[in-house]
Amino acid sequence: MDGHNLEDSKQSTADMSVFVQNLLQQMQSRFQTMSESIITKIDEMGDRINELEQSINDLKAEMGMEGSPSPLAPPKQKSDGANQEDDSA
Repeated sequence: MDGHNLEDSKQSTADMSVFVQNLLQQMQSRFQTMSESIITKIDEMGDRINELEQSINDLKAEMGMEGSPSPLAPPKQKSDGANQEDDSA
């Protein structure tokens, strides 16, 4: 019976190895699919941001505000003035 148990153990180990290998292949395939999906979504988001930026620039041009500063980068006149006072003191 010991020989029979040893053979069963080897077969069980082989079956487990095949199962684990298949499982890892499935996980790799799913990971690759998810990665491609994420990259596609990021690319689409970048395209939409570019379109939005172009639309904003078009609207600014229509309103005659082409030379106005961006609301994302407000002028730093107050902080520059404070620095000038500190330098002169």
